[in-house]
Amino acid sequence: MSTPLAYHHVSKTYPNSKSPAVRDVSLRVKKGLILTLVGESGSGKTTLLRLAAGLEAPDQGEVRIGEEIVASDSLWVPPEKRGIGLVFQDGALFPHLTVSQNICYGIKRWSNDDQSATVDRMLSMVGLSGFNERFPHELSGGERQRLAIARALAPEPKVVLLDEPFSNLDPSLRRSMRDEIRRILNKVEATAILVTHDTDDALAIGDRIAIFRDGEIEQIGTPAEIYGKPKNAYCAQLFGPANHVALNGEKPRWVRPENMVMQSQKERGMIEVQVEEVRDAGRHCEAVVRPLKKSSSQRWIVYCDKAEAGERAWIRL
Repeated sequence: MSTPLAYHHVSKTYPNSKSPAVRDVSLRVKKGLILTLVGESGSGKTTLLRLAAGLEAPDQGEVRIGEEIVASDSLWVPPEKRGIGLVFQDGALFPHLTVSQNICYGIKRWSNDDQSATVDRMLSMVGLSGFNERFPHELSGGERQRLAIARALAPEPKVVLLDEPFSNLDPSLRRSMRDEIRRILNKVEATAILVTHDTDDALAIGDRIAIFRDGEIEQIGTPAEIYGKPKNAYCAQLFGPANHVALNGEKPRWVRPENMVMQSQKERGMIEVQVEEVRDAGRHCEAVVRPLKKSSSQRWIVYCDKAEAGERAWIRL
């Protein structure tokens, strides 16, 4: 069985740039899985998406959709012939077309009956039944994004590409839209790549996550692997506070603050620390602690109910 989307040693350098935006990337996206690309601005994640979409051409390597090579240094298939569904951060809806007309844009060659049936099915799936004759400006931000998803899925694409689809949404709507988009993509068993700079998006939606840095994949794995077993400091700290724990000659490891328990009484196997700083984070306190080992220069962040600067405590990992 062919892989819906694959990159083979793909590189891309933009004009007047001293370094590649994407550097020798090889990646396969398995059928029915959602891959999230996450990284800092300029890390190369959006360029990789655009290479699959046909909005950019690689300098080296090749992009395959199914069995077909759609891009290489000597071949380029236009976006409309790749079987790709695109969802942009602003939805990119046609403001002069109704909801139904937006969905039908990519299936104009289908019969009227098939178009009508597809519109009804798509609107039901994204929770917009009865919105057929409305225009994009009559929809809320979340409704516009769901319409963009429906339009992308209507032609039954081989792969769906989503570029920062939540960036224009407020935090509360962002959370609900993450759940909605994952539900919709899973329902149709879509193969998808979602680009985001928000690590919460990546963890909530992706079956697998690829961390980008300087045009290369720094780490790839499941959300649990990416969050719980980061490869290095960059991968660890991209997803929030992480403590580099190196004690008793053991191999250093990364430990999240929520995986440290601090208490006032010693128990076997616990590590004595001194609290140096306490910050009120609302839901919990963040305590900065120093292990009381000779010449220890480590500092850890621990989540706790309460603590006071200067006190001694005990930590269990």
